[in-house]
Amino acid sequence: MKEQIRALAQRLQQSVRDLRLPKSAPHLEALRRLPRLEALKTLPGSAWLRGLRRQRWPRLPGGVRPWVSLLSLGFVLAALVSHGRQLLQFSLDPQGWLWLLLGVGLNVLSLVVNGLAWGVILRWRGLRPRWLEVVMLYVSTNLRKFLPGGIWHLASRVQALRGAEAPLAAPLSTPQALVVTLLDPLLAAVAALALVALGGWQNGLGLLALLPLVLLRPRWLNPLLQRLERKRARDLGLTQEMEREAAASAGTPPVNGYPWPPLLVELAFVLLRFAGFLCCVLAFDLQLNLDIFTWLAGFALAWTLGLVVPGAPGGLGVFETVLLLRLGLVLPEAPLLAVALSYRLMVTVADLLGAGLVNLDQRLAAALLASPTPGDSSQ
Repeated sequence: MKEQIRALAQRLQQSVRDLRLPKSAPHLEALRRLPRLEALKTLPGSAWLRGLRRQRWPRLPGGVRPWVSLLSLGFVLAALVSHGRQLLQFSLDPQGWLWLLLGVGLNVLSLVVNGLAWGVILRWRGLRPRWLEVVMLYVSTNLRKFLPGGIWHLASRVQALRGAEAPLAAPLSTPQALVVTLLDPLLAAVAALALVALGGWQNGLGLLALLPLVLLRPRWLNPLLQRLERKRARDLGLTQEMEREAAASAGTPPVNGYPWPPLLVELAFVLLRFAGFLCCVLAFDLQLNLDIFTWLAGFALAWTLGLVVPGAPGGLGVFETVLLLRLGLVLPEAPLLAVALSYRLMVTVADLLGAGLVNLDQRLAAALLASPTPGDSSQ
């Protein structure tokens, strides 16, 4: 370790000499007076932090994603085994089934609103979306988030925006398609976290949940989008193509204002998701145990972590784990687990219905175009 620090100090000293600073430069004086380990901390540009980043830290076998998935699913499985008998004793009356049916409808509606939010993002970026086609593309590709990797719904949208049949006035370049596709989950996560603050102070969590709203200012949003863009380009195998297109053009236009319009629509989407979740709560008669803002804060936190934490596709296991850990201290765990599992089933059914309805509409439209009209019959 000492040899690595010594070598790093020598390289940094050489870098400072290459800058051709005057002999009276304070950083050169610091290098002469202080030990090498302390001199690393005094160099400009946070050289000490850069030195730590170059250290090779041990990595988990297979990456973080499979371990998060394993721990989350293991926690849910342990809860199922622990409360299996109680879960089997639950039975819904006709009113409970009606609540679940209403929840499925609300989740299907939330998919449409999410597709509209994506269209608002496209319009906010100065593009001209064809709204119906944008919503249909969004809903039809949303089911692919359950495929291994959890990125294929994003890959499908990027590919569609780059293709000749893009639901826009003109196809987008790879960097532009990546930015408008990544803005949707980013804004949805920020909107959901803002709802956590409605649950009160929560030992500082309510205030902390509002901080991501500051990151949407162009000063911080543009570097964040550039980093996410590069990461997703590597995941999708589009790095070389993106660099080639960026070199041939002016690149992606930066964000110039605060994204209020798409953020508000994403907020409506998250609230519709919560409405579907609340239907599950009402179906199992848990609504009287907590006030609605506590339910909303717990749901919003679990939903956000299920979206952003690298785990199983679709946030499977992460959402349920966070919800149980967050609300399990004040609620009976068995009915809360029943609510979480019924909500997961409800969302999956809604995704299937949405994709199925879009597919059916496309088939009917193709059949109508292929069928001959009465005036086209031969005499």
